[in-house]
Amino acid sequence: MAKIMPRLSAQEQSYLRMGLKQPGGKLPLFDKSGQEINSRTILACVEKGYAQRWFANPLKPEWLVCRLTNLGRDAARA
Repeated sequence: MAKIMPRLSAQEQSYLRMGLKQPGGKLPLFDKSGQEINSRTILACVEKGYAQRWFANPLKPEWLVCRLTNLGRDAARA
């Protein structure tokens, strides 16, 4: 039976794709233009199981440092 994946918005898929070429699947805090990634996009990916919190940044505790999950890798490539 095929695995049903939660639907991704264009912003979520773009965000996830940025982690495909990063060591450990690290997801960015900023986009290619230097703008901070919207926290709602990051949290939506975490809630759907596509990303997971990696660690807390002691200098910037509000930053959501995340990495791709295996499901997130599949979704980013789809």
